[in-house]
Amino acid sequence: MNLATSTTTPRHGLMPLNPSSSAASSLRRSLFASLRKISPLTTMASAPASAALSTAAPADNGAAKPAEKQPVQVAKRLEKFKTTIFTQMSMLAVKHGAINLGQGFPNFDGPDFVKEAAIKAINAGKNQYARGYGVPELNSAVAERFLKDSGLQVDPDKEVTVTSGCTEAIAATILGLINPGDEVILFAPFYDSYEATLSMAGADVKAITLRPPDFAVPLEELKAAVSKNTRAIMINTPHNPTGKMFTREELEFIADLCKENDVLLFADEVYDKLAFEADHISMASIPGMYERTVTMNSLGKTFSLTGWKIGWAIAPPHLTWGVRQAHSFLTFATSTPMQSAAAAALRAPDSYFEELKRDYGAKKALLVDGLKAAGFIVYPSSGTYFVMVDHTPFGFDSDIEFCKYLIREVGVVAIPPSVFYLNPEDGKNLVRFTFCKDDDTLRAAVDRMKAKLRKK
Repeated sequence: MNLATSTTTPRHGLMPLNPSSSAASSLRRSLFASLRKISPLTTMASAPASAALSTAAPADNGAAKPAEKQPVQVAKRLEKFKTTIFTQMSMLAVKHGAINLGQGFPNFDGPDFVKEAAIKAINAGKNQYARGYGVPELNSAVAERFLKDSGLQVDPDKEVTVTSGCTEAIAATILGLINPGDEVILFAPFYDSYEATLSMAGADVKAITLRPPDFAVPLEELKAAVSKNTRAIMINTPHNPTGKMFTREELEFIADLCKENDVLLFADEVYDKLAFEADHISMASIPGMYERTVTMNSLGKTFSLTGWKIGWAIAPPHLTWGVRQAHSFLTFATSTPMQSAAAAALRAPDSYFEELKRDYGAKKALLVDGLKAAGFIVYPSSGTYFVMVDHTPFGFDSDIEFCKYLIREVGVVAIPPSVFYLNPEDGKNLVRFTFCKDDDTLRAAVDRMKAKLRKK
């Protein structure tokens, strides 16, 4: 398919004026005359040189002055947030030619059948605004997949909202359902978008810290944290960045707290198909929880198409209303042809998901074995495509200091997770690696670390 722009037809799609047309010639003469009347450059160009010089300002006054550096401006609610750690580390990776095991995007492409479905949709003319809450075929595919995975039947038109990635689903959920002063409980470490979006909503954030080696939920601490002001608890399972999967006991305990205290539950489940050691349990499937749960997911992680930004939120109608109100004024609609392709992806046979888990399991083993051989203390990862390690055997005082050394001197990028805590001290001994890379890349990174890292 040739997508190149025609050399004979302008890109705006209007045919050029016929050069032989007298009406066109008259129109052009009229336009040029108008431009001469209003353009100081045209007037100056047609004036005698002496006249132009006589009106020129003195050289010292007319010389361009260097612009003064202005302080950056940002709303108070976002003052504490800097350039994301993912951007910082990726920029350093490029600068130093380091192997990027930091940011969680694959360095291999998604499946051909999904890409071909996108091309087919584009060629079929599905290129204008989509229905705000999703094209019908994708809403239906999301509902079908959710039924298969969780056993819950939802109305695709009333309970499924398609968004521009899960990050927008998170934003729409928070901005649509949380009021200023509402209290929201997170589990640290957490995806940095959670805190930033809650700040935009004016929420009060509490964090319950998950600690190594197993990152278990401190149940009594969580119970004590719930107050009369608690509006929602937000979970991410499988959990980024630790690789933890919330157990049924933990989920049921959280569910009881929500029901007893009339608290909402926001569940980020983007890694649900990357559960290695236990079956994923959707919080909405816990008895009594669907009516108070927003379940968020996306296409990118499961199908290695993170750049497409196709996500969705599933919730009962009374919660969907708030989500859609916010979504309408965030992005309004999501890429139309990519939604059609996403529908084809979600209807993939079970063999696709089985092969995905098998392939990632092998990549995980390759990286984990290599990290242990390099000298790290490696913590268990039951899900996602991340592994958390303790870097302290190498003698560094903080995760950021270690990660900068790792990039500059070893040539490998990892993520310092202290930025994912309300108290950065809680994460200063940890580092996160990703294994969503091809095997050669993983081996090369491991070889560099084994060769250059030395315990202190």
